[in-house]
Amino acid sequence: MAESGYTGGTRDTADYETVSSGRTGHAESVRVTFDPTRVTYGQILQIFFSVVHDPTELNRQGPDTGTQYRSEIFTQTNDQQRMASAYMAQLTRKGVYAHPIVTSIEMNTDFYAAERYQQDFVNLNPTYSYVAIHDIPKVHELQRLFPQLYRDHPVLVFAADHQP
Repeated sequence: MAESGYTGGTRDTADYETVSSGRTGHAESVRVTFDPTRVTYGQILQIFFSVVHDPTELNRQGPDTGTQYRSEIFTQTNDQQRMASAYMAQLTRKGVYAHPIVTSIEMNTDFYAAERYQQDFVNLNPTYSYVAIHDIPKVHELQRLFPQLYRDHPVLVFAADHQP
């Protein structure tokens, strides 16, 4: 499950409008909860670096700019931190990207869930222009590159609220 939220700042500034100012220390982030018998942390890293975003963009993701859009991995364990560092080093050694990777890694940072209207946003708003232009192509790329991990019916944060 992927839950939208904010990481890197304090609880009192963890709301969309305040984080959007770029002055809170937060990054817009996603907490990924996964079953390691179904998907590995290594596979999640592969998806993050090959589908989710461009790890060479500093303080930017697509059309969105500011420190709240920085490329950062927030790890929960030493193993995750080692794996993320090793994977980034491997990508750099192989010259996968034309520009240097600017993704940083931070451990044990508090996560604050985003507002309810931010959860499951792509699934609930597939025709919203930003989603159609920037996010739906990423969903198709996930399906193409990782068909074994793609789910036609994703696990939603507020699934019970979104049932027909």
